[in-house]
Amino acid sequence: MTVELPEWLLKNQVEIIGALLGVSYVILSVRQSILTWPAGILTSAFYIFVFLKSGFYAYMGLQVYYVLISLYGWYFWMKGNRKDEKRQSSVGRLNFRSGMILLVFTSLIFVLIHFMLNKFTDSRIPVTDSILTAFSITATWLLARKILENWLLWIMVDAVSAIVFSVKGMWPTSVLYFIYTVLAVSGFLKWKKSMIRNG
Repeated sequence: MTVELPEWLLKNQVEIIGALLGVSYVILSVRQSILTWPAGILTSAFYIFVFLKSGFYAYMGLQVYYVLISLYGWYFWMKGNRKDEKRQSSVGRLNFRSGMILLVFTSLIFVLIHFMLNKFTDSRIPVTDSILTAFSITATWLLARKILENWLLWIMVDAVSAIVFSVKGMWPTSVLYFIYTVLAVSGFLKWKKSMIRNG
């Protein structure tokens, strides 16, 4: 086993580095740190390669979206809905109308991704990949806008993803998504407390 471990680490070094960066990304987002976004960009850069190699094509495309939305989130957290110029944007809530619009948008994204995976790729799990990717797109947009409910979506996405990646033998990524799930629960509770405190 001592011989196999270094070989395994060498073989999976990109996935391991991406996983470590991913943990730092979520910890920083829970803390509402502006460094969330550069960490997210680096994480996505590593995972474009990881998911391409593993055949998770929708997840790979999602990483490109993450890079773009990270640039938007970076800007919004610095310049967004601030009332006080010396403070970053505050945490908000998702209203019913916006929630319904996002549900329709997420459903349309799912249909589009599922069609593309079936038509143009050899994806092994097109339905699961499409569902998780569609909800991840919505959750990341909510995170960029500092909407509390982003964490509820992430809890669902991350928990299911952890199971999917473990079944596929992608252990560093599976552990990463398990950690994501725990941190998403923490993020929801801390952001809710922050929102109440800032009233």
